[in-house]
Amino acid sequence: MSQLARMDDLGDRAVVVNMNPARRGALSQDLYDAIEAALKLAQEPRIRAVLLTSEGGFFCAGGDLNVLIDRRGLSEDERRAKVNNLHDLIRGIRDCPVPVIAAVEGGAAGAGVSLAMAADLIVASYGAKFTAAYVKAGLVPDGGLTASLARMLPRPLAMEMCLLGRPVTAGRLAALGAVNQVVAPQRVLSTAHALADTLAQGPREAQGTIRQLVSHAYEASEAAQLDHECSAMARAAGGSEAGEGIAAFLEKRAPQFGG
Repeated sequence: MSQLARMDDLGDRAVVVNMNPARRGALSQDLYDAIEAALKLAQEPRIRAVLLTSEGGFFCAGGDLNVLIDRRGLSEDERRAKVNNLHDLIRGIRDCPVPVIAAVEGGAAGAGVSLAMAADLIVASYGAKFTAAYVKAGLVPDGGLTASLARMLPRPLAMEMCLLGRPVTAGRLAALGAVNQVVAPQRVLSTAHALADTLAQGPREAQGTIRQLVSHAYEASEAAQLDHECSAMARAAGGSEAGEGIAAFLEKRAPQFGG
């Protein structure tokens, strides 16, 4: 069987490439393994970002329906375990110590939307469509999609996507702030790399703390979030990154945060 995904170590970033164009980038064990390898690599201080991309012009079509047909013969507990494999992957992306960037060319469907929405930054191509197509197969969203949509979108649009399975363009999502940049298809990956370049120049530890704070803010009360921010700021202010950043600002020079 041919390899359906790979992880490229580019020195200061890990790039996961979905290589399943025959099935429009459907989920595969190879993709799971590649993402897990990237998340493990991200623990190393030299890694500043993780990029998720694909070959074949479509980001990810979600679960392979042929696989889901086979799962009908499993018990509910066995099916639950299979779904939790995806959920563990989403949890891993959410807990990654460095920012995760999704480069979405063509579009995403089903759990492919879940995967893209789990990222911290999304770059998509003009005309790319995000489709929560589960309902058309008599299924329901997974991979944290309902949580992501509730954070990012007005309730009526989230309901439209999930109840009707209607595709929503990257442009519409960008207008609502759910997609960061919409570019020509040939510029999707290079734009994602440009974001990674910017991140690589910044303070790694502070960036990791910021993504944790923002993620936790959706569930925490304001009082609890104030406490989280207080503790995080107190730690950051005494750290080497703040020492360099403040000195650079006062000396009117670019900070050198290092890798």
